[in-house]
Amino acid sequence: MTVQPSQKPNRKTCCSPARNENVHNASVQSITKKKTHVNFATVEVPGGIAFLGTNNPQIPDDGERPLCKKRIKPFRIGQTVVTNQEFQKFVNETGYETDAERFGWSFVFWSEVSKQVPVTKGVHGASWWRRVDGATWKDINGPGTEAEVWYPNHPVVQVSHADAKAYAKWAGGRLPSELEWEHAARAGQGDIRFPWGDTEPNDSNNFPCNIWQGEFPFLNTGVDGWRTTAPAKSYLPNAFGLYNMIGNVWEWAADAYRVKSRKKHVRRQMNQMQGFKLLKGGSFICHRSYCYRYRIAARTGNSPDSSATHQGFRVVWDK
Repeated sequence: MTVQPSQKPNRKTCCSPARNENVHNASVQSITKKKTHVNFATVEVPGGIAFLGTNNPQIPDDGERPLCKKRIKPFRIGQTVVTNQEFQKFVNETGYETDAERFGWSFVFWSEVSKQVPVTKGVHGASWWRRVDGATWKDINGPGTEAEVWYPNHPVVQVSHADAKAYAKWAGGRLPSELEWEHAARAGQGDIRFPWGDTEPNDSNNFPCNIWQGEFPFLNTGVDGWRTTAPAKSYLPNAFGLYNMIGNVWEWAADAYRVKSRKKHVRRQMNQMQGFKLLKGGSFICHRSYCYRYRIAARTGNSPDSSATHQGFRVVWDK
């Protein structure tokens, strides 16, 4: 059976576990734009001056600062992250095989591993992440779990950066840049911490997004109504009408994950993360006590072939 994790949370490894593979070993499949008619619910984001980063970083070693202002062109962005149902249409049309399917395994949070799965291996420094053979975007928590946890209107997860790019190409779009993502999340409100402003979520009576409540990684009370993913279109949208820009699932961005720093330990970490891609927004397992990355300026990175139960994506289209 799966062993409960015993290590204390590690800020560097808690967010997104990476495969111990060559980070360039991502799937390369021939994908063309969609042929069938698919209605993508999108929001038009105006151009102008966009904010990137913050002058009040909470995790400085992640490269959250400084606050920059840059001019940006208008674009369209998915009202939600891509759902299981939408990804299913893509797979049906193209026959696409995800990286998790090719590798034969993916990462599952320890408390969600199916009881049918034998002993699993944990990630060093983050043993709450378990390698589960047969875990894919359909069998999210391992073989035979599709009927238990696969919901059409929930975010597609267990998808790599390469998988997200392939879908975006099929949909006639692309993944957002970090600047585009933050501009969309801020919705014209300037240097705010969250899409709704600066009021902090908590464990008792303020649940504006889907994050962890309780003591990580042992107790998730789920008092916000969800212990894992919530429907992609849930909670209140931001001022642009975008849902779940914070929490629920990490969202792949187009950018490489880079942090400029003179600190030796940061530079050493960046050397170990060469080729990694950027993720934004945090997920349902984020909590301020150990991983305060469910903020607009927060960021993390992962190898482009990695996938887990809390990583998804949304698409942007040029106007």
